Amino acid sequence: EAVTGRGVLSCAMAAPGAYRCIECNREAAELYRDYQRGVLRISICKSCQKPVDKYIEYDPVIILINAVLCKAQAYRHILFNTKINIHGKLCIFCLLCEAYLRWLQLQDSSQNTDPDDLIRYAKEWDFYRMFGIASLEQTSFLVGIFITLWWMRPEMLKTKSDFILLLKALLLSSYGKLLLIPAVIWEHDYTPLCLAFIKVFVLISNSQAIRVMLNLNRMLPWLAIFFGLILENGVVCLFQKMGWDV
Repeated sequence: EAVTGRGVLSCAMAAPGAYRCIECNREAAELYRDYQRGVLRISICKSCQKPVDKYIEYDPVIILINAVLCKAQAYRHILFNTKINIHGKLCIFCLLCEAYLRWLQLQDSSQNTDPDDLIRYAKEWDFYRMFGIASLEQTSFLVGIFITLWWMRPEMLKTKSDFILLLKALLLSSYGKLLLIPAVIWEHDYTPLCLAFIKVFVLISNSQAIRVMLNLNRMLPWLAIFFGLILENGVVCLFQKMGWDV
């Protein structure tokens, strides 16, 4: 199958095992062959006899839709066969969205309308505090996942790079938190329900990312997420006992 170079996101050749087949998860040395004059041919997986990565000729919008539908093939394409390095920025932006949502809810519950500068500075520091709390909760959630996976399958997280790749996958799969801002801006009677759906969607995406990265069944990723939520809720309870609004 010949394709044009318009949708290609990765280099044609790389070191053995640099890429993955999106169908069977086997390692692949190349995604396509370049025959010059704009003629490219997608490589065929030696294991499943299917194209190593059909998504290299797809429009990014189609790839995004497939990722939203939590298709494992789309996740393998994004995590293994592209060079996306926005996970850090995405994490910060998601935390800012979550902090803004909490800060807004805190302001709604406050009856103080005093325009004094001291009050305005206090409200500003409330936002920074919410950002710090959201960061700690996210960190405890991730730590809970890593501890569970390392305890259940230590052979899969043997090196520092294994942890980094899994962390990158978890951060990228949390993109659903970006929907928090529209849910707040278009506030209506069903906003709490929308926020619950967003939370569930993010957890499903996290589960799929773990499953794809470590090639696991469905149960273990959900078990890891369950323990991550326990640790996260433990941090929330700690803040509440300290008298902080979270």
